[in-house]
Amino acid sequence: MNQEEFFKKITAHAKEYGFVFPSSDIYDGLSAVYDYGQNGVELKNNIRQYWWKAMVQMHENIVGVDAAIFMHPTVWKASGHVDAFNDPMIDNKDSKKRYRADVLVEDHIAKIEDKINKEVEKAKKRFGDAFDKEQFVSTNARVLGYKQEIEDISHRLYAAMENNDLAGIKQLIEDLGIVCPISGSRNWTDVRQFNLMFATQMGSLAEGANEIYLRPETAQGIFVNYLNIQKTGRMKVPFGIAQTGKAFRNEIVARQFIFRMREFEQMEMQFFVRPGTELEWFKHWKEERLRWHLSLGIPAEKYRYHDHEKLAHYANAATDIEFEFPFGFKELEGIHSRTDFDLSSHSKFSGKKLQYFDPETNESYVPYVIETSIGLDRMFLAMLSHAYTEEKLEDGSERVVMKFPAALAPYKVAILPLVKKDGLPEKAREIMEQLTPDFMCQYEEKDSIGKRYRRQDAIGTPLCVTIDNQTLEDNTVTVRDRDTMEQIRVNADELYTIIRNKIAPKKI
Repeated sequence: MNQEEFFKKITAHAKEYGFVFPSSDIYDGLSAVYDYGQNGVELKNNIRQYWWKAMVQMHENIVGVDAAIFMHPTVWKASGHVDAFNDPMIDNKDSKKRYRADVLVEDHIAKIEDKINKEVEKAKKRFGDAFDKEQFVSTNARVLGYKQEIEDISHRLYAAMENNDLAGIKQLIEDLGIVCPISGSRNWTDVRQFNLMFATQMGSLAEGANEIYLRPETAQGIFVNYLNIQKTGRMKVPFGIAQTGKAFRNEIVARQFIFRMREFEQMEMQFFVRPGTELEWFKHWKEERLRWHLSLGIPAEKYRYHDHEKLAHYANAATDIEFEFPFGFKELEGIHSRTDFDLSSHSKFSGKKLQYFDPETNESYVPYVIETSIGLDRMFLAMLSHAYTEEKLEDGSERVVMKFPAALAPYKVAILPLVKKDGLPEKAREIMEQLTPDFMCQYEEKDSIGKRYRRQDAIGTPLCVTIDNQTLEDNTVTVRDRDTMEQIRVNADELYTIIRNKIAPKKI
């Protein structure tokens, strides 16, 4: 099964088992907008809570905020979004399809990277256990040629992006011979800038209404509340402010399921530090955030750092934590050293001093900021794609199991009476009532126990508890593990401890 087929299976499974639906599905959906179903909303909530606990609950000097989606329009002028929040857009005249020009080039680079990977795989088969990947990629002439090609293309692209050289971007597309994926032609329009913010009006009459924007990021809600939180919370630098919430971007090309959407959710933390210490804190949060991802038990090889060559206008250091999705390594989380750009800019536009008096140095300064920003929907997709597993069992049958980290699974335990009679449903309900205050439980009594196990596997429930006639005699139940399918007999009074131990996350 190739990666494209694998990704199609994931998206189909997500809909079939109540994780993700196209928005307004009965009206054939709305492009790049999705709804989370009954299992998806639980998984999403669990990811959000796991992040919040790691960032806020586990850090004495980080607090939370929940800023409004609507903000004063000058916020976006000060942040640079009104003037600079643009993507280079290009249309194909034959297919009438619109693309992000930089993404077309990046997709071309990805194809060259695939060629390198194929060379590595061929060499690995040829040399077997003696194969040294690092030595091969640093000495093989063909691989070195591909790497140089990537470097040259990247340099031209980032230089053109930095200088807003739209003609240069188009020339690069033409020089690379990039064709439209739909029409196969190279009949391109000129490249134009496209602002990604959604605008709307606030006011009872359209003529007198003020134009405002749906926020394209959650970070600015943190910056404009910096002074309020610092003073009321008596916060001392270094300290952080965390927020989760919806953001909206009118993406030119929204694609790859929930990876790139027009309405999405972010989990961000802005960490305010003394100027001159920002690169030390940047290194700290770069390592800390990767540790958080690895705490979920997903193999380290699924992640990698990607340091930015082209820095945003506000940054002096930036890196991405990339995850290996079915369509390749893509950005999952960004860590940026934003300097004092945001607070200084808001201070200038608002006329308010956004400074901090440091009692240790006896000086006032505008703090520098380290940002950690992760897409909740992308994290959801990472969990979905990693968890999806097809297994062939010893008896020849097959099962699909979602191997979510137990701490994130939508339901922690399924309560299953063996049959719908003889007092078993009543006993099962009694046990469930003891567990539901602390755990998400699901009760099922329809179909054979085997079919019910398969349904729970398909939504990722870590444990199934079966109540049978012996339960009525000695209060013991059968506990089945999702991943190993092993079954043990335990006293029902032990269930709380067993479930708690199973779902406890690894220490971060």
